[in-house]
Amino acid sequence: MIATKPTTNGHGPAPSPTEVGGRIAPTSPKRLARIAGVLYLLVGIFGGFAQGFVYPKIYVAGDAAATAANLVANSGLVRLGVVADFFDNITWVLLALILFGLLKHVNKSAARAMVVLVAIGAGITMLNAVFEFEGLRIATGAVSLGAIGAAGSNAVALLFVDVQHYGLLIAQIFFGLWLVPLGYLGYRSRLFPRALGVALIVGAACYLVDTLAAFLVPDLGKAIHGYITIPSAIAEIAMVVYLLVIGVNTKGSNASQFTADRFLGKGAE
Repeated sequence: MIATKPTTNGHGPAPSPTEVGGRIAPTSPKRLARIAGVLYLLVGIFGGFAQGFVYPKIYVAGDAAATAANLVANSGLVRLGVVADFFDNITWVLLALILFGLLKHVNKSAARAMVVLVAIGAGITMLNAVFEFEGLRIATGAVSLGAIGAAGSNAVALLFVDVQHYGLLIAQIFFGLWLVPLGYLGYRSRLFPRALGVALIVGAACYLVDTLAAFLVPDLGKAIHGYITIPSAIAEIAMVVYLLVIGVNTKGSNASQFTADRFLGKGAE
């Protein structure tokens, strides 16, 4: 059975047809946007737990004994953090794919770049979690390093967590870069407020400044870290809220081609 052909008032996207249970059912941009909103929220929850709650409890820069002791004392929490990192990055990739489907009609090249940047960032972050887990194994004695003594084992555990620390700073480059095509696509499509698109791009710049400062001028980086990422957090939280509450703006957008472009697999290059 073929559903009635969807219509549009010329101001927004009509639902695109997808086959469900042998019938053609509509998949609206608002539905895709709200799925993206749920995924984006999960990214924040998993990432916040792994990197905002667990990580600060274990890493003491330059102090091998304290870091090793923290790893041992919070071993169960560290394991949960590693798993949360895995779910965080899998969800991030799924989010990028949903947003690709929603925004590729605006500019397919920019949408592809967004997905590629997310995939790179997710890969780096998941590899960082492996270093954290290996540091835990060394600190708890699961890996025998008796030949170098307790102090040597603690130093190796700190080295692995140090690698994770700087690896996360590298990953933060991609936490920022993916917001550039997302902000651009949101701005051009008018599916989201143009101010939100601009805010995402500003947030991307703040992430990059924070990373560069950490490597080039560490003292300054520590001083500004708590402030420079505030615009990034505001922009991403605003995006999550908009996706969940509003979905997309179908009035005055250029999304009237959404249905045809998505159905035919086309998009601006």
